[in-house]
Formats: sequence, C-alpha cells, structure tokens
Amino acid sequence: METDDIKVLRPFGPTIAKVKIPENLVKELNDYTDSIISNDQKKKDLDWGKNLVGNVKQEFVIEKDFMEKIGWGNFLATNVREWIRQTNKGEVTKFNIMNSWIVRQFKNEYNPSHWHNGHVSGVGYLKVPSNLGNTLQKDKEVNNNGKLEMVHGAKAFLCKPTFRVTPKVGDFYFFPHYLMHAVYPFSDTDEERRSVSFNATVDQSLFND
Repeated sequence: METDDIKVLRPFGPTIAKVKIPENLVKELNDYTDSIISNDQKKKDLDWGKNLVGNVKQEFVIEKDFMEKIGWGNFLATNVREWIRQTNKGEVTKFNIMNSWIVRQFKNEYNPSHWHNGHVSGVGYLKVPSNLGNTLQKDKEVNNNGKLEMVHGAKAFLCKPTFRVTPKVGDFYFFPHYLMHAVYPFSDTDEERRSVSFNATVDQSLFND
C-alpha cells in the first residue's frame, strides 16, 4: 500500500501562536516591574490580584500610557493580526487591549485552572528561575514544576487534551480567551518566575465566526 501522499490534518481545536518578545521590550517590562516593586504607593494603586485567581506573591496591572510608550500594544496587535490571518484568513481591523498585567511567582505558589475575558489572551516570560526544582519521586520521567499547562477537550484516541509549556525568557504564547490553563508551582529556589499577560477584543464579526 502506497503512503507517500498521506497528509496529517488538524481540523479540530484552537490554534496557539508562539513568538519572541523583542529583547528591548523584555528589558522595558522588567525595569518597569522593578520600579513598581520599589514604590509602595504604586504597588497599592496598581494591585491587580483581586481581579485574578493566582495564589502568587504579586500581580499588578500595567499602566496604559506605559504600554503605549514602549510599543507593547503594537507588539500584541501585530502578532494577533498575523495569528488570526494564518488561522482562518481573517483580517483584524479592531484591536482593543482590555488590560495587561505582570505576575510575580515564587516557590510553592501557583495559578489554578482558569480562563480569561475578552476574545484573545496570551502570556510571555520576563524572568525564569535557573532551576525549577525536582519531582518528589526522583524516578519520574516528567517534571512539570513551573510549567504552563493549556487544556482543551478531553482525552481521546489520537487527541491530546493538554499542551505544556516550559517557560523561557522572551517566549510569548497567544491563545483564545476561553482556553483553560494553569501554572504549576516550583521549588528549590528563591528566584522569581515573572510573566506578562493580556486580554483584548478584536472585531466582533471575527469572534462570532
């Protein structure tokens, strides 16, 4: 039987886009975060933890004028447009950032399974510990410490319901707002796992489609 013409298709499930955050944006966002950390009033004013589900040290919203100043909104908009264009040839003409925020996570902290608001969301990494710790059972083949796990559907033949991401500085992932996801705790380090996320809306017609 000839199999030369076989094609593996992916007709089901949402697409996810992966890009690199430019180094200058990573630095700008890290410097901004450090400035907030050292300012007690800013930490209080920008606290976003009450709006999020994470059991983490600190979460704060990024000010819109700062996002505009460094081009963060343009980075998000450009990549969302390309992601949607490649997914279904849709052309985004309206892109509105609802909010963007920083998550500071340390050992034993975690983000439970949840979803976001809006139409599109994403997460990228600004700092990652050099060591996320070992599994308690040393013979485990898979170590999920500090990983992001995205979940869609249920386990079935030829269908995986999860996609796990090992955080790396500069990596950014875009996904539809409804996609369930969680972040596992890590151990054996006092270093920070720092990420940046956002929620946004696009043309309602594209979302309805």
